[in-house]
Amino acid sequence: MEEKWTINEIKDYLVNKEPSNEVLQYLEKDTRMGVKKLLQQYQNSIVAKKAEEEKFIEMSRFEQQLWQKNIISIVGVDEVGRGPLAGPVVVAAVVLPKDFKLLGLDDSKKVPKKKRELFFRYITTHAVEYSIGIVEAAEIDQINILQASKKAMYIAIEKLSSVDYVLIDAVHLEQLRVPSMAIIKGDQKSISIAAASIVAKVTRDQIMADIHNDYPQYGFNKNSGYGTKQHLEAIQQNGLTSYHRRSFLKSYIDRE
Repeated sequence: MEEKWTINEIKDYLVNKEPSNEVLQYLEKDTRMGVKKLLQQYQNSIVAKKAEEEKFIEMSRFEQQLWQKNIISIVGVDEVGRGPLAGPVVVAAVVLPKDFKLLGLDDSKKVPKKKRELFFRYITTHAVEYSIGIVEAAEIDQINILQASKKAMYIAIEKLSSVDYVLIDAVHLEQLRVPSMAIIKGDQKSISIAAASIVAKVTRDQIMADIHNDYPQYGFNKNSGYGTKQHLEAIQQNGLTSYHRRSFLKSYIDRE
């Protein structure tokens, strides 16, 4: 290693290879500020990856306990879209294999959009199976958002070919025929629920983007149906669409 590497060569090496202790010791002797900065970035990435490993292990705790009891088809269930003024409530049900690993997996709200979409493709490709349940705005108005969320959960679960146990984010489903557990903040504590959160969020965002093509003035592709200033102004100017939840809008007006 007598020949001094260029900054770009060192950067490429640290990004694409796993340096040995010998290489790291060699680089630590390099007095160039660019090299020192690259080494610091590398060390930070190692610390971040270790934290992600530990978090993933902790979030696998419920699944591991069930797998150890030979409970195989563990379904993670989560919903997206309780709060918006427009659009459906969407539920995903996901069954992960025992060897599933996706560092950085978390509640969909904590994962940036681009990474969320990458995670969606990874989850849907590597899951044992997954399904979607949807309840539209008109029915939400008829039965209320909690019952609509539960109905969408039942729909998603019933589509699966095998269900041994269900892990649900916060909601208790009274009519399930298999054992289940409602976990508060489950999308931050269970890999199965977190995976369902990602799948549901990306699916719903796509639905709202499709609706946006027909009703661009409401900005559904950006606000996902939530009550942003632009969205509320568009309602005042253009009225309601068939995708709006009239019961939600009445409550909003009453509060004002």
